[in-house]
Amino acid sequence: MTIPPLHRRDLLKGTAAMAPMVVAGRAFAAPQAGSRLLVVFLRGAYDAVNIISPSGSDFYRQSRPTIALARPDPADPHAPLPLDADWALHPALKDTILPLWQARQIAFVPFAGTDDMSRSHFETQDTIELGQPVGGHRDYGSGFMARLADILGTGERPIAFTDQLPLCFRGGEDPIPNLALANVGKPIDQRQAALIQSMYAGHPELARSVSEGFAVRDTVYRTLDQEMKAASRGAVSPKGFALSAQRIGTLMRDRFNLAFVDVGGWDTHVNQGGATGYLADRIGELGRGLAGFVQAIGPEAWRTTTVVVVSEFGRTFRENGDRGTDHGHGSIYWVLGGDVSGGRMAGEQVALSAATLNQNRDLPVLTDYRALIGGLVGRQFGLSGERLATLFPGTRASDLKLV
Repeated sequence: MTIPPLHRRDLLKGTAAMAPMVVAGRAFAAPQAGSRLLVVFLRGAYDAVNIISPSGSDFYRQSRPTIALARPDPADPHAPLPLDADWALHPALKDTILPLWQARQIAFVPFAGTDDMSRSHFETQDTIELGQPVGGHRDYGSGFMARLADILGTGERPIAFTDQLPLCFRGGEDPIPNLALANVGKPIDQRQAALIQSMYAGHPELARSVSEGFAVRDTVYRTLDQEMKAASRGAVSPKGFALSAQRIGTLMRDRFNLAFVDVGGWDTHVNQGGATGYLADRIGELGRGLAGFVQAIGPEAWRTTTVVVVSEFGRTFRENGDRGTDHGHGSIYWVLGGDVSGGRMAGEQVALSAATLNQNRDLPVLTDYRALIGGLVGRQFGLSGERLATLFPGTRASDLKLV
């Protein structure tokens, strides 16, 4: 894989975005600490159990008659790839994430998330980015990544790869730059629609039905597209992330050690697919992006880099009537890095059944994300319990020994 060059216009744009840091006297200095942390936020609530599937569960396949992944089968290229006796990896990640699993550089944490039960994209995204207790007063001027940067001190080099400075990086003692990644547009094939309509030009009734059908389809598409874009909050698409992740790796290798990027497009209410289809394409792009990041950051920096992949919540365990899934609760988080104790499913788990689902609807949360990330950065950056209490107030860090 070839690392794309960093163009002058990007440098100029990045330099402009980092101007406040020049004022702060911290620009372009190498991080004092060797550790690096990248948080990847999948906005829209990705359907975790169709990516890391509970392959040993008949209840899973019964709950998803059209979209469930099959049992692992070496003879079937569309079958998921076994991770252990209970879990399997989506086949779209065979060439990108499976090698990290086999190298024991990635762990998955099922039943992870927040105790925010609103099932609202925006409210739960805010909850996670703020990292504050649910139910209390919210301070929108204090995101958890900004607090972490302050705790770590002036030698740290934070950056957000987002369209606007994300909530998680707001409120820090020093200005934090954000560098927008290119967005990738999408589309409805109007030419093909016009071609099909022309086939019925000599049949007025059929032509009207076809025309109305396309109008309804376009209306539904625009509605869903607007909803998905709203849920994504301007985040880069998975395809855009796949194209840009190597650049993030290069920048984190040379200049930054604390970073955040959001990736949109995970709100799959309709026709999300199974081994193939919409979600499979998106997860394949995410896997290529993460693999590109690992390659670009290089083996030396990778040894001290940790990447955490999160989403605001999981999705309903049972598929809906539109062959998709709706807003749920518990999710599956990813932790990868050169020093990660991976090749395992980490954290508390429970056998899946109707009785163990949260509200008979979705995955329960058994590992709070604040406890998870607190325990992780506590070990990675050597933070005391007192400092972790400042980072995630009201939460005790959970040491899953991931690094």
